Amino acid sequence: MERLLTVDQVAECLGTGVRFARRLIEERRIRYVKVGRRVRIPESAVRDYLAAHTVEPVRLRRAGLRRAA
Repeated sequence: MERLLTVDQVAECLGTGVRFARRLIEERRIRYVKVGRRVRIPESAVRDYLAAHTVEPVRLRRAGLRRAA
């Protein structure tokens, strides 16, 4: 069974405050599970969120760096 994280743990994993993690849940931008009245986030949901929001660096071509004389 997959490990379920608390909102505090998710905020720590993301390096953000608890308010941001709660907003992700409220806006349904991250998957979560309701356990009674409590909210838990699967570890895979955090990994998926990070993968979807990762920006790869732009590779510049060497020819594009030269200036015309």
